[in-house]
Amino acid sequence: MKFSQVLFFKSVSMADKLPFGEGASINRPPLFCGVNCQFWNVRMQIFIESTNKGIWDAIENGPFIPQVKKDDVFVDKPWSEWTESDSKKVKFDWIAMNIITSALSCDEFSRVSQCKSAKEMWDILEVTREGKNDVKRARKHALIQEYEMFRMQKGEKISEVQKIFSNIVNHLMSLGKTFEKEELNIKILKCLDRTW
Repeated sequence: MKFSQVLFFKSVSMADKLPFGEGASINRPPLFCGVNCQFWNVRMQIFIESTNKGIWDAIENGPFIPQVKKDDVFVDKPWSEWTESDSKKVKFDWIAMNIITSALSCDEFSRVSQCKSAKEMWDILEVTREGKNDVKRARKHALIQEYEMFRMQKGEKISEVQKIFSNIVNHLMSLGKTFEKEELNIKILKCLDRTW
């Protein structure tokens, strides 16, 4: 076996251990294969917002539907009457749907393939990734307890402590918990063992 073949097989086996089949790219959305949801969620939001904030708005608030007032009632505007601005805003939802579906493995794509809007896709993926409200609440309470009980273990490096602590805090923040910077600083200082 040649040296280049050994390097190829080694890199393939390392890639299999990563939560995504591909590395980071500014041109392609991160691929979601059903694992490491929090990481994917944050990367995906950053990717979409860096593309265009209007695309993320379509995901958060639903598609823009051009309307016109007729007889004191708002009705959908016929396509032939759309302005350039209307067309641009409507297109954000289609772009969002394209980005989301491009970021999913085949198994994950099947969950959202029948959705009619990017918001609907995102909501289904969110429930799949994080569960319904009662599951989120239970997860949040478990993480709060983990945060409160967090201590540096004997022989643990400071970088490991920081990584684990950041992971707990970031997950809690994604579930709606807020922290003051001072509170986090005091907590991490109290968690360190006597050698620090």
